[in-house]
Amino acid sequence: MKKLFLIPFLIMLCSCKSRTAMSFSETIVNKERSLQPEIIKTESKVKTFSDAGQFDSMAVVSEKMERLVNDRLEEIKKLKTPDLEFADEFKNDAIDYFTYMKKVYTYYVKYAKAETDELKDKEMKNLQELVSKKDEVIQKMQSSQKKFADANGFRIKK
Repeated sequence: MKKLFLIPFLIMLCSCKSRTAMSFSETIVNKERSLQPEIIKTESKVKTFSDAGQFDSMAVVSEKMERLVNDRLEEIKKLKTPDLEFADEFKNDAIDYFTYMKKVYTYYVKYAKAETDELKDKEMKNLQELVSKKDEVIQKMQSSQKKFADANGFRIKK
């Protein structure tokens, strides 16, 4: 008789664990998704301003995006990490991802504010080096999210 009571309890415990894990994952994903419309607008403006040589305007829109990304980064840092398998790793990789995104906009600002061609070239080189790591940063976060999902019994929605 005790075994019959224990089975529903374990099922309920597992489903609560999965819900908590999925909720944690969705919170992080939603923070990234909330930035997408602004990223698209900002990237378009950065290109337009850069092509037109309007570097003051490029700096302004880049600084705004840098602040938005930083706000999400700070929100993720403050998230309570659930006591679940691979939750810390997933959170840390999400922090790394948002830190990377912030750096992109920081480099845009540095490039836009560079006063000489030599400084602009230097900042562009730094930006290109950073951008070359984009796929690696994204892959790392996605991989740890998948590992977190698999360990905690939920599927990632695409």
